[in-house]
Order: sequence, then C-alpha cells, then structure tokens
Amino acid sequence: MDRRLIAEARAVRREFALSILWQTLAGACLIGGAFAFSRTVAAVFLGGQPLSAVLPLLGLFGGCALLRAGLVWAGNSAAAEVSIRVRLDLRRRLLKQLVQLGAQDARTGELATTASKGIDALDPYFRDYLPALFTALLIPLTMALVVLPLDGLTLAVMLITAPLIPFFMILIGKAAGVLAKTQYASLGLLSAHFLDVMQGLLTLKLFNRSQYQIETIGRISGEFRTATMGVLRVAFLSALTLELLATVSVALIAVEIGVRLLHGGIPFESALFLLVIAPEFYQPLRTLGARFHTGTEASAAAARIFDVLALPCPPAGAVTAPPHSDLRFEAVHVAYDAGERPALNGLSFTVAQGEKVALVGATGGGKSTALALLLRFSEPTAGCITVNGRDLRELDADSWRQQIAWVPQAPYLFNTSVADNIRLGRPDAPLTDVLAAAEAAQAHDFITRLPHGYDTVIGERGARLSGGQAQRVAIARAFLRDAPLLLLDEITSYLDHETEAALNRALERLLVGRTALVVAHRLHTIQRMDRILVVEAGQVVESGTHAELLAHGGHYQRLIARTGGRE
Repeated sequence: MDRRLIAEARAVRREFALSILWQTLAGACLIGGAFAFSRTVAAVFLGGQPLSAVLPLLGLFGGCALLRAGLVWAGNSAAAEVSIRVRLDLRRRLLKQLVQLGAQDARTGELATTASKGIDALDPYFRDYLPALFTALLIPLTMALVVLPLDGLTLAVMLITAPLIPFFMILIGKAAGVLAKTQYASLGLLSAHFLDVMQGLLTLKLFNRSQYQIETIGRISGEFRTATMGVLRVAFLSALTLELLATVSVALIAVEIGVRLLHGGIPFESALFLLVIAPEFYQPLRTLGARFHTGTEASAAAARIFDVLALPCPPAGAVTAPPHSDLRFEAVHVAYDAGERPALNGLSFTVAQGEKVALVGATGGGKSTALALLLRFSEPTAGCITVNGRDLRELDADSWRQQIAWVPQAPYLFNTSVADNIRLGRPDAPLTDVLAAAEAAQAHDFITRLPHGYDTVIGERGARLSGGQAQRVAIARAFLRDAPLLLLDEITSYLDHETEAALNRALERLLVGRTALVVAHRLHTIQRMDRILVVEAGQVVESGTHAELLAHGGHYQRLIARTGGRE
C-alpha cells in the first residue's frame, strides 16, 4: 500500500466506499447462494422431496446469483469512477505544477511519459488492486464468521492456510517492486532519449552520428525489455505460487470434510455448504495476489509523479498585481546547483515607469536570469524585486504576467496556424488586430507568401519557418499583447541588417509609453535606450547612456571593442 495513493482515494471516499460495499455484499450473496444450493441438493437427493418443495430454495439461489452479478457490476463501475476521478485530478495537478515550475532540469520526454503513461499506470491500482485489497479482508472475514458456528475444524484450517497467501505475496512483491522501479526508470530514460534524438535528428545526420544513436536507442530498448521481462517473470511466479497455495488449501479442507463425512462426523448439508464456499474463501486472496504486480507498477510510477508534485514552486502571491510604475532589483542573488553555481551576485538597479533600459555584458553574466526572475520562472536566493515598493513574490503571478510582453531569444512556436501562434497572448483577438501586429513586426509579407497565408500550419517549433521568420512571429505576439512592460531578450539575433533596420523602426513605435528591459548585443538596438547597464558576474558594473559609457572608457568600451561594434 502506497500511503500517498491511498490519500488520493480519500478525495473520492464515497465512490470508493461504495465499491467496497458492493463487492462485500456480492460475497454475502455468494454465501446465500451456497446455502440455498446445499439445502436443495440435500432435500432432493437425501430427503427425496419433489421439485415443487424446493422451488423457494431454487428461487433464492437464482436471486442470489442475479443480485451478485449486479453488485459485482456496480462495484466495478464505482471502482472505475474512482480511478477516473483520481487520475484526472492528478493529471491536472501535475500539469499545473509543470506550468508553475517553468524552466526545470528534467528532460521533456521523461516528463511527457510521467504525465501520460505514468498517470495511466495508476488505473489498475485504483480500479483493481485497491478494491481487491479491502475485499480480500472483508469477504474472507464474513465467511469465517459464517463457518464459525458450523464447523470449528474447517475454520481452523482456513485461518492457518489463508495467511500463507499474503505472506508469500508480500515476499515475492518486494522483488517485484524493485524490478518495477527499474522498469519505469528505463522507460523514462528511453522516452527522454528518443525525444532528444528526434528533435536533433538533422544535427545528428549532419555530424554523421545517426548510426551511433540508433545503437544507443537499441541498447536502452534492450534494457527496458529486460526490465519488463523481469517484472513479468516475477508476476507469473507470484501467480503460480498463490494459485498453488490456494489449491492445496482447498484440497486440505475437502479431505478433512470428506473423511469426517464418511464417518458421520459432519452433516451432509454442512459439508456440502463448506465445500462450496471454501474456494470462494480463498478467491479474494488469489485475486489480490494476481493483481499485486499492478500495485507495484503503480507505486513505481507514483514515485516519480509525487516527486514532481513535491518540487517547490514560486509562491503564488495573494495580491493582484497593480499597474506597475517602477521596478527595483535590491541586492538580488541567484545560485543554481544548491548554491554551487552563482548567477546573480547582488544585482541592484531601478527601472522607472516608461524608461527603456538595456542589459549588456558577456555571456553568462546573469542578464537572462534577471528576465526569468521578472517573469516569475524562478525566485531570488537572497534580496528582492519590488514593483511599486511591493515585493514581487507577494503578487499573484498570473495577474503580474498579464502586464508583460516577453520575446525570448529562441521563441517557441506551436504546431498550429501562424494566426493562432500570434494570438497566443490574446486568443480572442480579431484577425484585423493580428494583421496589424504582423505588419508592425515586419512579418506580414512573408506570411502572405506561405501556402495558406495566416492559416498555414507551421509545424512543431516552427519547423517550416526560418529563424528570422520565427523571431518576427514572436515579436508580432508582443505587438498584439499590447502590455505596459516589455521584456526583450536578443530579439534581433536572427535577423539580417535590412530586416533589423525595419524592425527597429517598428520597435520605436512599440516602445512609446511603455517600460522596457532589453537584453541585446546589437549596437543599433542599444543606442536608443534611455540607460544601459553593463552586467558582469551577476552585478551592475557600469550604468549610463551609450555616449556616456563610451566616454568613460570602462567595461562598456572594452565590450564594444571586443565584439567589433556589434554590441
């Protein structure tokens, strides 16, 4: 039993309780049917009574059989409802957690497996294993209470042999649990590696490494196959062992009842009744054993699911973000890998409302980390970021992001139409606004030349567009978003000089009346900024306009000289 999965079932305790109740009542109907059957046989074959005399008993037998069938169906339906609702809730929480985490170190393929196959692996746990776990206790207990006044010796045999089945089930299950974890880890590795290879297929072919990756996938697939066969081997061994124990136990009961029946030590009716219900006494335990390996597989999948759910997320914030007037970084520190890799080291600066500020510096200085902090993708290790004097962590992340238009260096385009990709920030935007945003981003001309214009599906990650075209679609998003705060990260890095010049003119219109924080390496982009901050080793080392910094002759001038005027 996984306590975390049991806790998930508590959210649907009514359906779960009904599932157990219906299954237990079905066991009680079986006892009633066995009673009617044994009395009918004794009355006809020993008492010589006619059919009319045993019709009530036959009616009871048929009624118990029909009622049991209905109760089994109701129990299975309730268990299916439990499984569906728990998995739906877990998948919703997992996806919400991944969205809140933003950037993280886990591989995409492994997370996709966790959110899809990992969640689905819990279905047999809630549908089959968990109900079987409780019915394996309640139904044999009910039967034992019925057997107690009838025959103490048969009850003693049952109580001695029944615990052997769960004992061996747990003994074998420990080995199955280890193998199931290995199997699930192999599946995650295979999924993650396969997705990496598919996304980098062109690069692998270019460097003639595709054959090596084929061999690697073959090796990982072999490890997954070996782990899967190991789990199945233990599962079949478990089923064989439990079936053997149950069969031997029933045989012992049959022998002791038969011997005593021959010597007149037990009435025929009681003996037949006990022989009928003896296999059913062990049946819930056999069912539990047969489904035990599904429990171990689900526990292996659940371990990764709950690991992701347990990752700390940025605090949601309880205050709706007000329209910002100024931003302030106050001695902000950020470090990765448990503090071993610092990214920001006391970063401090202010951006007033309507001010355009550029962050420049060598790669790895912390510029993109500063943008990630503003987007609430991560949180400062020390220090704080304030908006209108209020700590950013106190503000609701969603309402804060509504005020931001962000264009990253490598924008992600979805496998849908160009228009839908532009509408990402405003899904209800009319086509006229989409066209205006595309024209402002210098994207309208190339979009109209696509096979279906704005309705052209551009492929995963914008596969049918060039790097510059994808960048302009992302910039069109920012125009359509019409947010008061712009965060631009190397937005002209993929553009030729002619397109960049046209886009710069459009950006001048976009920046009017808005606050902007721009990470840039192109001289034309930074020159028109109100202020330039030179960031090195996670700190602001220089601040001023382009002309002031050049005249100062410090870090900025050396940066310009080192990059040949591109900075």
